[in-house]
Amino acid sequence: MDRSLFFADLLNTIADRGRMMLNLVRGDEPVSADSLARLCTRLLSSQGEASGVAYAREILERWRTLDADGRLAFLHVLRDRFGTDHGRLADAVDAYRDAPDDHTALALHDAAEPARQELLRRLNLAPGGIETLVRMREDLLARLTTSPDLAIVDADFTHLLSSWFNRGFLVLRRIDWSTPANILEKIIRYEAVHAIHTWDDLRRRIEPDDRLCYAFFHPQLGDEPLIFVEVALTRAMPLTIAELLADERPPVQPRQATTAVFYSISNCQEGLRGISFGNFLIKQVVEDLRRDLPGLTDFVTLSPVPGFARWLAEQASPSAAEAQNLIANEGWHADAAQRDRAGEVLLALAAQYFLEARTTSGKVIDSVARFHLGNGARLERINLFGDLSPRALRQAHGLMVNYRYKLDDIEKNHELFAAKNDVAAAPTVRRLLPKAAVRPAAPQLLPPGRSAQP
Repeated sequence: MDRSLFFADLLNTIADRGRMMLNLVRGDEPVSADSLARLCTRLLSSQGEASGVAYAREILERWRTLDADGRLAFLHVLRDRFGTDHGRLADAVDAYRDAPDDHTALALHDAAEPARQELLRRLNLAPGGIETLVRMREDLLARLTTSPDLAIVDADFTHLLSSWFNRGFLVLRRIDWSTPANILEKIIRYEAVHAIHTWDDLRRRIEPDDRLCYAFFHPQLGDEPLIFVEVALTRAMPLTIAELLADERPPVQPRQATTAVFYSISNCQEGLRGISFGNFLIKQVVEDLRRDLPGLTDFVTLSPVPGFARWLAEQASPSAAEAQNLIANEGWHADAAQRDRAGEVLLALAAQYFLEARTTSGKVIDSVARFHLGNGARLERINLFGDLSPRALRQAHGLMVNYRYKLDDIEKNHELFAAKNDVAAAPTVRRLLPKAAVRPAAPQLLPPGRSAQP
């Protein structure tokens, strides 16, 4: 019998017995944030395992029945009623000042932790608890723009989910045409970079020997992928996405391939946004590919540039104005002369975007660049007209880029980026930068969006 199923059945049995013991019968009582708050208080004060699991399951089951207003009210309950006990914290601070040692330091640490964290830990005891908590955070993230005061609650979710979803708990699986259909359907649905329109599209990406797909799973989420990466085995670094996704293309024997191309990374669970998986995924896949295909010598991406068009529209330089004029017509990329001139201007501006543009906090402005540069990759090449799909033209005027993971340089590149925000870039990219380029005086911070790399 599957151990995870056995454990789930065991938790359900404990919860059922605890529910009968505690007489957790809803009757005609309306489910509300206040009624959930009372159950949460009981959960925190409960001592027995059966009662704790029963309370946790009851709270999560009732939460699922709340409407949008009720869920928002419950988030405010978490913020207002289950925060830090400031009186206890002040006493712990005084005790540490009077006698600074390991014991008073531990007491100070315990006193500083908000009750929310212990509450969330206990809610995770319920059958299917971790999945419901991920959905709860998804609901929370959707409200942060209009309710920024809930950020303190999100900090506790992030802290705990980062522990529960650390690399030691993740399972890497190869996704191929023999993978169960329910998982394949999710791959189609969650693909966030290059849409998969049909089952034939999916088959072309995972069935040929030179096309691979890997996903991370968590034991408590069953067949729900957390993140997946699509890989093409080639003999050279690609310029365009069309050459990788073409219906008819000459196949490459894996043993003859020299290059592994990561051309799409999609995060699947919105409730886990900001929990780092991508860097672990790429490193694990590179390790597996090097073991299985020793002929691979180059590991690169073919990545979108999701913020370039927005950034360009906000620039007021003469070159930006010229570029905006050249690409004003919808079919500009189909006119050879206009395309050539626009391409020349766009390349210089793209170099400025990657090498000079920064957010208001001083970070590299492109979210995909931050991901790969933070992992130790180098910006290897900017590709004009790498993707002429409507979405790519709208977001990046067709630009794509290659990041290269040169194994001997990864650590050095990562350290420079982490310490100084220095962009590791090939000389050919740096030569594209206009000699008079100046960092914008008022860089724009791009709004957060669904994570999707490359």
